[in-house]
Amino acid sequence: MTMIGDDLQQVRARIDQACADAGRDPSAVRLLAVSKTFGPEAVREAHEAGQTAFGENYVQEGLDKIAALADLRAGLEWHCIGPLQSNKTRPVAEQFDWVHSIDRLKIAERLSAQRPAHLPPLQVCLQVNVDGGANKSGVPPEEALALARAVAVLPQLRLRGLMAIPEPAPDFAAQRELCLRAHAVFEAIRAAGIALDTLSLGMSGDLEAAVSAGSTMVRVGTAIFGGRARKPA
Repeated sequence: MTMIGDDLQQVRARIDQACADAGRDPSAVRLLAVSKTFGPEAVREAHEAGQTAFGENYVQEGLDKIAALADLRAGLEWHCIGPLQSNKTRPVAEQFDWVHSIDRLKIAERLSAQRPAHLPPLQVCLQVNVDGGANKSGVPPEEALALARAVAVLPQLRLRGLMAIPEPAPDFAAQRELCLRAHAVFEAIRAAGIALDTLSLGMSGDLEAAVSAGSTMVRVGTAIFGGRARKPA
């Protein structure tokens, strides 16, 4: 097995153990491999080890990989997980399968209008700023329900859930407390009658806390691919 394959196996084992500790079924938590700054060959290697879902923070880098791996397109699921500007919505709507980072209605409306009719609906999550970081993307928790209601009725989109990136915390208990804030917003929207099924929460350093708090999708990069290889231009 390759190094990336070994690392994937270790991450999956961490997820399985976290689910066991939380009394959850491991099948309830999906692994999204965050491949930003690593080339197509790393994605291909991960795919050969059984990974199918990949997250990209930078739109152009993601588009380049999608093109380079066109031979695998039917077997890959591409997630845009970084901040999304209005001038980048069209290629994302045309090429990606998921968007995790919707934090305002304008972006959702553009994605809906630009999603080609022959493709399945774009799967989307709202990004919620659960700890109030002034420089962080995300809708405030108190505004998330109104945004969810507006996005849920847009054609060519399917609202799946929420995404959050809590600030780093020093230990499991503190990490879990932040993750529970995201889970509370998720459950409040579900209680209002909007059928969410995805809580995109947890990364290499806090996936155990995120799983304990109810995450259904963890976004792991460093623990699979190693330290960032380069910074995109």
